[in-house]
Amino acid sequence: MTRWTPDPTFYPSPSEAATAPAEKLAYVAAFDRTASRPDAIVVLDTDPDSPAYGTVVGWTDLPHLGDELHHFGWNACSSALCPTAPHPHVERRYLIVPGLRSSRIHVLDTQPDPRQPQVVKVIGAEELAKKAGYSRPHTVHCGPDGIYLSALGGADGAEGPGGVAILDHTTFEVRGAWESDRGPQFLAYDVWWHLTQDVLVTSEWGTPSMIEDGIIGELLLGRRYGHAIHFWDLARRRHVQRVDLGEAYQMPLELRPAHDPTQSYGFVGVVISVEDLSASVWLWHRDGDGDAWAVTKVIDIPAEPADPADLPDLLKPFGAVPPLVTDIDLSVDDRFLYVSCWGTGELRQYDVSDPLHPVQTGSVHLGGIVRRTAHPSAPDEPLAGGPQMVEVSRDGRRVYVSNSLYGAWDDQFYPDGVGAWLAKLDVDVDAGGLTPDDRFFPHGEEFRGLRVHQTRLQGGDASSDSYCFP
Repeated sequence: MTRWTPDPTFYPSPSEAATAPAEKLAYVAAFDRTASRPDAIVVLDTDPDSPAYGTVVGWTDLPHLGDELHHFGWNACSSALCPTAPHPHVERRYLIVPGLRSSRIHVLDTQPDPRQPQVVKVIGAEELAKKAGYSRPHTVHCGPDGIYLSALGGADGAEGPGGVAILDHTTFEVRGAWESDRGPQFLAYDVWWHLTQDVLVTSEWGTPSMIEDGIIGELLLGRRYGHAIHFWDLARRRHVQRVDLGEAYQMPLELRPAHDPTQSYGFVGVVISVEDLSASVWLWHRDGDGDAWAVTKVIDIPAEPADPADLPDLLKPFGAVPPLVTDIDLSVDDRFLYVSCWGTGELRQYDVSDPLHPVQTGSVHLGGIVRRTAHPSAPDEPLAGGPQMVEVSRDGRRVYVSNSLYGAWDDQFYPDGVGAWLAKLDVDVDAGGLTPDDRFFPHGEEFRGLRVHQTRLQGGDASSDSYCFP
C-alpha cells in the first residue's frame, strides 16, 4: 500500500483530474435479492479497443450471504494530497465495500490483478457496532484523515441515530464515530464536504425499519422520511446548522458538492414531493450574509400521468409515475449535472455553469415503470428499472448508469422484476447531449442472476475524489 511517489491517479486539482487517461475497467456492486448466494464485485472492460469491451471480465464472490452491496468506494484518492492531513504515499488500491443489510464491511485488494479483486478483510457488524455505535453502513468516501463511512442505523438493534464512522487508512479498523456533537441530527444517508472550508454536509433517508421492507406509504404521506440536510464543522466534528427543505420534500439523498475547492455550493437530489409526486434538485449555498447556509430549489421534475392499470399497487391511487430522483452526479469540471429519474426511466443532463439556473441539455430514456424503453442495441427487449446509480468519467466524456435501487424498493416499483443492466452513454462535452453506446450494454444473464447497483471506475471518477487546490 505504501509508495515512494504519489499514486499517479491522484490529482491536486479537478482541472488536472479532468485530463486523466480514460478508465480501462469498471467495478460494479452486484447483489442477490434472495440472499441465497453471495453478492459479488463484477469487473467490466471499458476499453473500446479491447475485444472484451462492454463485457464482464472479472468476478469476485463475497464470503457470506445476505449483504446487499450498496455504495462502495476507494481506500484513498486525491484528497490524500491535501495539506491538512497529507498521506501522499498511500495508493488507490483497495475497494471498501459495505453490506447494507448485513452491516459487514469488505476490503478487496485490486492488485496484483485488477480484474480479479481479492477479499483481504471482513469487518463484522459487531466491530462496527462496538467501536462506532452504528449499523447499516451505506456510503464510503476517502478523506484526507481516514475513510468516512455513513451508516443508517444504530448499534444493537437501535433504529438510530445514524451517522458517520471512521476507518483507518492502513489497517481498515473502525476507529469510532466521527461526530463529537451531533446536535439535532438523527436520520442519515450521504456525507460529503468542502475540505478547504472545514465544512461537512450530511443528508437524510430513514432508519432501517423505514426502508428495509420497502417504502411505507403511511410514513411517506405522513412526511416522516428525511427532509433536511446538515452542516458540520469538519475539524471540530460538531453540528453547526440544520436546513429544512420542507416536510413535503421527502428523502434528500445524494450530495454533490462543487469539485472546485474555492466554491461553496453543492447539489442535493430529492426523491419525491408528497404534494404532487414531483422530484427536485436543490442547491446549497451561503446565505446573503455569508455566515449561514441556505438552500434553493433549482430543478423541478413533474410526475407523468399514467393509466392506473399500468402502475404498481403503491402508485395506482395516484394515476401518475413519479420521476423518483434517486441519484445525481456532477462532472469533475462542475459543468454538467446528471439526474437519474428511476421511476420514469430517464437520465437528464443539465448545464450548471450557473448553479442557480440549470439548463437542460440532454436526455436519454431507458426502462421506466410504464415506458420500459429498450436499449438501442437490443430494441426488442423492454427494460425494467431505469437509470439509477450514475457515474461520470474524470474527463466527463462517459456516463455509466445501472438500474437497481434497493432490493425491496425494486420489488415495489417493478413487481414483475427489475432485471439487471448497465449502460454507457457518450457525452458531447462541447454543446451537451447524451448518446447511448451501442457496444456497451451488459445485461441479463451476464450478471448471473444478480442485480447491479453502484459503479466505480478504475483510477477514479466524478464522485470518488475531492480536491484541495483549484
